[in-house]
Amino acid sequence: MPDELDLLRGANPVPADDPHFGEGPLDHDAERRLNRLLHGRNSSGRRRTRWTWSLATVMAVAVTATALLLAGPNTTPAVAAPRPLLVHADSTPVPLARMAEIADAAAEDGAPKLLRGTHVQTWSMGMSEDKPPITLPVERVVRWRADASHTELVVATDPQHPGRLVLSEGDDEPGLVEDGHVISEQTFGPSWSDAPPESPPPHDPQRLKAYLQEAQHQDTALTTPELLDAVQVLLNHWTLGARENAAVARMLADAGGLRPVGRVTDRLGRPGQAYVCDGRGYRLMLIMDPVTGAVLGLENTAAVAEPQWGLKAGDVMDYSAWMR
Repeated sequence: MPDELDLLRGANPVPADDPHFGEGPLDHDAERRLNRLLHGRNSSGRRRTRWTWSLATVMAVAVTATALLLAGPNTTPAVAAPRPLLVHADSTPVPLARMAEIADAAAEDGAPKLLRGTHVQTWSMGMSEDKPPITLPVERVVRWRADASHTELVVATDPQHPGRLVLSEGDDEPGLVEDGHVISEQTFGPSWSDAPPESPPPHDPQRLKAYLQEAQHQDTALTTPELLDAVQVLLNHWTLGARENAAVARMLADAGGLRPVGRVTDRLGRPGQAYVCDGRGYRLMLIMDPVTGAVLGLENTAAVAEPQWGLKAGDVMDYSAWMR
């Protein structure tokens, strides 16, 4: 892992003589490499715990124990792992094929349109062998300009616990900061890449599937969990329009492997329909808007305990909630 992360830091556009070389936000190529590294499987075939792509999370890999010490024994556990989303007991599951029909109907007038950039809240777990797991909640906003430059704002915040302290990377070492603390604010020069996921996604389900396969740099067809990973990457680059939402819903319905479980309320308080997919040692839950068929969130939960990492069955390893 250190060698691979060093390679990623080497792709960072910060000058090598800068004292914070390797600590700035990753460029797009490095971000894709980090995604392939952390979304892959380890030698035992188990899914690796996924990490959000912010600077603070990359730093948390090496400094989890330090952060816990800084928090102190009497500090409110502001970075405790969120509980898994609960399905409402009185709800009726909506088949994914029906959700695709809803998304198709919502896309008839073509609005809203596709937007480049993203607005997402993430909760991502960091683990070490000698300390309990910690969760870093952050909000990331990426906005593109007409000249193909873009800005990225990353803020330490947790909407589930407004006002609480949040884990953040500092100048020298990580610690707890106030909710709303700006972790990084960057402006990037023009970029005209035409390779997925930088190029606009198609709104045809089959073409979209091929697009996501190219974005994941994979030669073989994506499995359903891999499709969900690819959709996550897509949503971290684009705010989908109604037609793209419909293509995602139809693609996932055609792929199979996702079973409807019922109604949930997501971490931003929005109603959603949930669909789950089981893997080796993990469970993915996709949350979709019941009115538009848009993807609202994705939750990755441990299905088995890993005591050496302090991981219990049912722990949320990471969660993303996208906003328009």
